[in-house]
Amino acid sequence: MARPATVTIDLEAIAHNYRLAKSLAPEQQALAVVKANAYGHGAVPVARKLESEADAFAVACIEEAAELRVAGIRKPILLLEGFFSADELNYISEHNLWTAVHNQQQIDAITSASIKKPLHIWLKLDTGMHRLGFSAAEYPAAWQQLKALPQVASITLMSHFSSADDPHSPVTAAQLQCLDDISRQCPSPVSIANSAGTLIHSSAHRQWQRPGIMLYGSSPFAEGQAIDQQLRPAMTLSTEIIAVHDLQPGDAVGYSGTFVCDKATRVGTIAMGYADGYPRQAKTGTPVIVNGQRTRIIGRVSMDMITVDLTGINAGIGDPVELWGKQLLANEVAPCCDTISYTLFTGITRRVHHRYTGQRSSGGLLTAV
Repeated sequence: MARPATVTIDLEAIAHNYRLAKSLAPEQQALAVVKANAYGHGAVPVARKLESEADAFAVACIEEAAELRVAGIRKPILLLEGFFSADELNYISEHNLWTAVHNQQQIDAITSASIKKPLHIWLKLDTGMHRLGFSAAEYPAAWQQLKALPQVASITLMSHFSSADDPHSPVTAAQLQCLDDISRQCPSPVSIANSAGTLIHSSAHRQWQRPGIMLYGSSPFAEGQAIDQQLRPAMTLSTEIIAVHDLQPGDAVGYSGTFVCDKATRVGTIAMGYADGYPRQAKTGTPVIVNGQRTRIIGRVSMDMITVDLTGINAGIGDPVELWGKQLLANEVAPCCDTISYTLFTGITRRVHHRYTGQRSSGGLLTAV
């Protein structure tokens, strides 16, 4: 391996986080959400790690489900956005996929479909997110229509929180009230708890939880919660120092000279940039860990390189740098980049070397480069 930019995925940490989700609602079931390439962690390795204990998986679309099926994953897979055209229904039926249904056009397509095996439907109720789903006024009729179809094997009542990551928001209680009102009219298994709902809203623990970001060891909460301490970070983004310079007061660093030294400054250049997925908008002062010591980015992030402050740091060429991971949480880095951990994880690009720990194949540790 030449360029040292590497992302290391701890699959055992992901398994631990799934078990945590299950332990919070031990009598219920939990989908492992692996959409968007398992939030940048690798959908196939993650699903293989979890398949022996996950109740089912969830992805955004049929392409993501097909990737798992080709890789040999056999547990049920829910399509969170449902299907986009009627010609997907045969594949959904034949490959044990479950599908969300959120509009009348989808119901009409199912009604007209000739399929070998009936479908498991997750009928979406809009309880206040106002993104997908039937309104409370529309839902009972949609439920009754699907219930009468021979093409339908089961219906799960599904909704989605808009503000569960804010423990003080009154919106969550209002959404649950709407959910309960409809559930009494349309008796079905229920799913609404995302990671935030799973972690701190016990009243949202229904038949199916849907942990997503928490599987990857990142808290969904802007304000830390006590339970966050039980999450294990799964992704470590790392690289090495490739150059060191000693600069004088008044010397500028990087494009446009946005950082100017106010004293004698030792500057390290690291092999990482926005072409690797590290956010260009990261500000001077964004934390990094160099050789086990905490320091900061200085100057602008460029395409292939970042400059860091080595003043007072015992480090030189070849020493390790952690951009986020077990020593430095992504949730601390993200606000310095005007973003959230979700975009940090999903933004890693193909040229970064990928390494997996926590699961052995016949050839040893799984790696991808």
